[in-house]
Amino acid sequence: MSDVVSLELPRSVLDSARLTADELKVELAVLLYAQGRLSVGKARELAGMGLWQFRQLLASRQIGPHYGVEEYQEDLDALREIGLR
Repeated sequence: MSDVVSLELPRSVLDSARLTADELKVELAVLLYAQGRLSVGKARELAGMGLWQFRQLLASRQIGPHYGVEEYQEDLDALREIGLR
């Protein structure tokens, strides 16, 4: 298993935000994904969710997938290599 980093927060911060520690991790994962700082795989890992569950959460918050022109071109190139396009 990979190294784990602990973060200390005053209980009053979580209480004021009305969040549990696990809920805070989900919020952080969503924020970092939305900012493009984490991939969907790493964000769902941080959130402690399955991929489908995390994608549903993103959709419910109207956060679209990060799929740009570069990724599209890479996919097209891969399809051409295997003779499907």
